[in-house]
Amino acid sequence: MSARPIRRVLLSVSNKQGVVDLARRLVAAGVELVSTGGTAAALSAAGLPVTAVHSLTGFPEIMGGRVKTLHPRIHGAILGRWDRADDQAEAAAHGITPIDAVVVNLYPFRETIARPGLTEAEGIEQIDSGGPTLLRAAAKNHAHVAVVVDPADYGALAQAAEGSGSALAWRRALAAKAFAHTARYDAAIVAWLDGPGADPGEGDLPDPLVITGRDRQVLRYGENPHQRAAFYTVPTAPTQPSLARAEQLGGKALSYNNLLDLDAALAICLDLTGTGAVVVKHGNPCGAAEAASADEPLAAVYARALATDPMSAFGGIVALNRPVDEATADQLADTFLEAVIAPEFSAAARARLDRKKNLRVLVHAPWPAPAQHLEVRRIAGGLLVQDRDAQVEAVRDATVVTDRAPTAQEWAALDFAWRVSRHVKSNAIVFARGDQLLGVGAGQMSRVDASRIAAQKASEAGHALQGSAVASDAFFPFADGVEAAAAAGATAIVQPGGSRRDGEVIEAANRLGLAMVFTGARHFRH
Repeated sequence: MSARPIRRVLLSVSNKQGVVDLARRLVAAGVELVSTGGTAAALSAAGLPVTAVHSLTGFPEIMGGRVKTLHPRIHGAILGRWDRADDQAEAAAHGITPIDAVVVNLYPFRETIARPGLTEAEGIEQIDSGGPTLLRAAAKNHAHVAVVVDPADYGALAQAAEGSGSALAWRRALAAKAFAHTARYDAAIVAWLDGPGADPGEGDLPDPLVITGRDRQVLRYGENPHQRAAFYTVPTAPTQPSLARAEQLGGKALSYNNLLDLDAALAICLDLTGTGAVVVKHGNPCGAAEAASADEPLAAVYARALATDPMSAFGGIVALNRPVDEATADQLADTFLEAVIAPEFSAAARARLDRKKNLRVLVHAPWPAPAQHLEVRRIAGGLLVQDRDAQVEAVRDATVVTDRAPTAQEWAALDFAWRVSRHVKSNAIVFARGDQLLGVGAGQMSRVDASRIAAQKASEAGHALQGSAVASDAFFPFADGVEAAAAAGATAIVQPGGSRRDGEVIEAANRLGLAMVFTGARHFRH
């Protein structure tokens, strides 16, 4: 028979939300309560009868509460196979009474390790040992025991106790939930132990790699309507960029593609040192600008970013790294956009954008700092893992390889173009002037084609490229890419260098009167 009566329940919870109400219903249904430490105290304070674990084990809680439930009279009561005569006989011989349900949740490890100034000793003490053991034992024996980790399931447990008992299918679902709970918990511990300050051993990439996602947000569909999709959050340091910490203030629900583009826009915006604005479409920037002076308003900066390619900006994603005022909101509302993310929106800006019922408005406060962490991509048969490309070279420290060094204006444009180019799908070529993006050639199989497309896009938007600067995410394998940039009007180039034909490329730049610098670092983005 799959339904089992609930006559005895063990409760030991860190999160005490709803546990007293649950206990009241269980007691009213004739259930015996067994509990530990703080949970037992909370139940007793509510006037509920509770059997302390130590009265069953004959041992007090010892070692500062580290050892409470690790005893055969507890785990035998949970792991007993009550349809077997031998287990029943052993239980009777040792004075073990079955436990029919286990209600446990674990120490708040993630919350603790996120506290500033946390010592390693404090973190270690927040690693629960008895709790996961109880959960795993109960989940393993779900043929006989219901295991509850989520306060949202308390009502169903009480109903089972008040009725005909717990059904096998429900206990099995609860067991899966419990194992997922302990898996996430263990993954957080692994990430902490493998994090900053850990001994890297044979390498600084984790082995094994442990990743868990939680708080699933089911999306309407994936990249296309026939694909299922969801957004799972993973533990990250508070300072790391994370859309999981962004708050949506208004608009439609976020889509799979929205999240991809928001992530791209956020990453680019984090590389803008002054007041900045970024427009992204299909994962690539189609507009970017940062303030030419400390007093240039955000609205003007956004207007210049939008001017890069206003046609492609239609249906795009915007990221701004300063609080949005009403003037900027007016401009945002004038273009059809999918989403906007910023550290703050004034009340007037909110009111203006609220009129755009479908516009997704997100706030990310405090504005995150660029951070290095692991990036994971799935391929057939496994996972590719790498460090996030968080390296941004100081272009003014780059090596001048041509007869002519860049002018002050060219240096500034090269610096801006280089910071944007690393976020463009390879092969990537970008044209810029001052602190405004002018044209983008993204994801081309040929670098010379990327140069031509970037120039064409700039021309279509009405940007004269005479005197502009060009950034290339990787070296020019031939002189033709440099020649195409010069033909469009560029006068300065920044690139990694490192081609076997660097000599030919430098010679072409000298012949065309260009200034060119090598950074020595490539920024492919596949």
